[in-house]
Amino acid sequence: MEPTSQDERYAPPQSHVEDVQSDDRRGELAGRWTRLFAYIVDGVILSVATHLLANFSPLVDPNADTGGLWTLRLEEFGMEFVLFLLLNGYLLVMRGQTIGKALFRIRIARPDGARVSAARVIGLRCCIDAVTGVTTGSLLLYAFIDALFIFRKSRRCLHDSIADTVVVRA
Repeated sequence: MEPTSQDERYAPPQSHVEDVQSDDRRGELAGRWTRLFAYIVDGVILSVATHLLANFSPLVDPNADTGGLWTLRLEEFGMEFVLFLLLNGYLLVMRGQTIGKALFRIRIARPDGARVSAARVIGLRCCIDAVTGVTTGSLLLYAFIDALFIFRKSRRCLHDSIADTVVVRA
């Protein structure tokens, strides 16, 4: 054993850590336009499904008065939410995607890149959005405000902030 000086004994250990890699699972944030087009695809799919159910099902009266912007639409709200879950529920829970997000190869994740739980994605992300659809006026107002939030540096909409999620490339 070689004699060491007093300063060398108390120096921090030196090690070579070249083989250690960063574990950045977060991925690249999805683009604003990609998110918009995925949202439009989801909206078109839901609108077509709602239209088909309303016109070819005895559950809905197509001649019923829809009222104004601020009229409660509980039956329509319930029907659209159930349709949304039937179309997207499995994909949301298993992969963090809707049909539109899957087509555009983006997914919902936690800020650290981890998978989103079913309670968070359905309960916080989807239910908060759905509750605003009880009246057409509240839905339009919330959708406008929610969309404006995407222009922040974090690219997170209001529903992303509420659920503590991000949308990344899949």
